[in-house]
Amino acid sequence: MTDLLTDLRTKRDQVNAELAQLTERPPDTGGISFGKRVGDGTSIAVERITQVAAHDGLQVLLAEVERAAAKVDDGTYGVCDSCGEPIPPGRLEARFWSTHCVDCA
Repeated sequence: MTDLLTDLRTKRDQVNAELAQLTERPPDTGGISFGKRVGDGTSIAVERITQVAAHDGLQVLLAEVERAAAKVDDGTYGVCDSCGEPIPPGRLEARFWSTHCVDCA
């Protein structure tokens, strides 16, 4: 389980680093305006919307990783949080931070 906790901590650190990148202040774009034509302003707005969606997804992933670490600590790792059935080994191999079986996910 020590290797698993190490893997979970590494994954947590990766997610936190990605979140930190996404929350950095964007560079000053000067006098970019948003008008009817597609231009720099529209491109920047679309990029920021995409970053917000990525940030939200990473927050969910971080919560899953932290929950999996807690399950290791309390001895319930590998058991689905929803139905209480064992999570198949293949799923845990593919997503070691899984806290739900495929059916409940």
